[in-house]
Amino acid sequence: MDIKSRTLLILSLMLLVVNYVETMVIPALPTIEQDFSISPTLAGWVTSAYMIVAAATSPLMGKLADTYGKKKMYVTAIGFYIIAVAMAGFSPNIWVLLGARAIQGVGFSMFPIAIAYITDLYPKEKVAFAQAVLSAMIGIGPALGLLIGSYVVEDLGWPYAFHTAAILSLILFIISIKYLPHTGIRYKEKVDYLGSTLIGLATVLVLVYITEGPTLGWASVCNLSLLISGLVTYGIFIAVERKIKEPLLRLDLFKIRNFAVANLVGIISGVGMFTVFIFLVYYSQLPSPYGLGLSIIQSGLLMSPVAFGMVIFGPMFGRALPKIGPKPILILGSLLSSLAYIMLVYYRSNPTEVLIDGFISSIGLVAVIIPLVNMVALSLPEQYRTTGMGMNALLRTIGGAAGPVVATSFMQTYQVPVIMVYDNQPLVLGFMPSSTAFNYIAFFGLAMMILTLIVSLWTKNYTFRGVAVQENKTHLTNEYTR
Repeated sequence: MDIKSRTLLILSLMLLVVNYVETMVIPALPTIEQDFSISPTLAGWVTSAYMIVAAATSPLMGKLADTYGKKKMYVTAIGFYIIAVAMAGFSPNIWVLLGARAIQGVGFSMFPIAIAYITDLYPKEKVAFAQAVLSAMIGIGPALGLLIGSYVVEDLGWPYAFHTAAILSLILFIISIKYLPHTGIRYKEKVDYLGSTLIGLATVLVLVYITEGPTLGWASVCNLSLLISGLVTYGIFIAVERKIKEPLLRLDLFKIRNFAVANLVGIISGVGMFTVFIFLVYYSQLPSPYGLGLSIIQSGLLMSPVAFGMVIFGPMFGRALPKIGPKPILILGSLLSSLAYIMLVYYRSNPTEVLIDGFISSIGLVAVIIPLVNMVALSLPEQYRTTGMGMNALLRTIGGAAGPVVATSFMQTYQVPVIMVYDNQPLVLGFMPSSTAFNYIAFFGLAMMILTLIVSLWTKNYTFRGVAVQENKTHLTNEYTR
């Protein structure tokens, strides 16, 4: 096996494990809530803590990778992840578990670093295919996590979800140290820790506002102060970055059309995609006639073909991208996602119909992700590549955090009573999300994908064709670094 294929395999396996573990946590939340005698809101922070730290630290870890080397920071990220999952499995209380989950978020930077790694190793006309293989792990990992995680939690207990992750991560950590090559050129700039702190703090404040919106209230003084503080901190970050000699990421790089498009599409599509992901999870498990009435395990089985669509079509789009460019694939992905969301309104009466809807949605999802990471990786100067990938991951995470909150808000707002007749008297047993709630979720996702389509039209297309590959490489390099 040559060095490129070996590196791609190692990176893919690690990302598979990470995505598998992060989804595996979802079936464990009710058990964690019961074991620690905590509220559902506090239990929700088991996933939120990871997501918030992941978004906040990605740009800094990317900058460190560009400065000190990708291999060094990649194995460092794995090291954080191993320590964190080991701690999580032995957590004596919820606070230790939340702390461990926050540390795990630092390990998320493996993804942007891995994308930059592949961009260094592969020629530009083959980068998209390699990136597609990595992106396919986003589909395979969650499918395995939902399916296997349900059995692990039920038969062994939620700590074993973390125990198994620690063992697998340690094995891949050792393999990474031994076999991953050093790639790229290290640019010995000063690391902008002030800028990293500001953007990390701002992101934490905004994501906490989004996460706590349904609980504290969107317009409550306490929660609104988080949003305002976050936006002000973003403003301070921009002011500092304009004046500093060696910034975290030069703001003028956002003048590069494809980098700007990739980041704007990333945050908009992230909102839409994760909104509908919540749709599929909740609708499949709610009892009939409010949903499909599937168990957690059955729901995981239903989602597996969705992941299969990403695995099959991801590499196909990766092979097509050098020939037709990112713009047509982005447009196709936006249209397919829009179609899937329309189908979720009118075509969801049984598991087969929802499976078809989700399968089409997964193809649209991967058709958006592949061009985005390729556009960021190829449009930026090499010394900012990993930092740029981290910034893109940050924005997509913000979008991904907002999507589920919007979906759950619709489900909480539009509900119908569950009524049982006892002794000829109607009794209200509780409330369930109504059909209207799920329709609004789908329409909201549709609106986000239409916006994605509109922004995608601004993409500057590029291709690598036959004998003109080297010529196109030179053209792209000149075009992107002007």
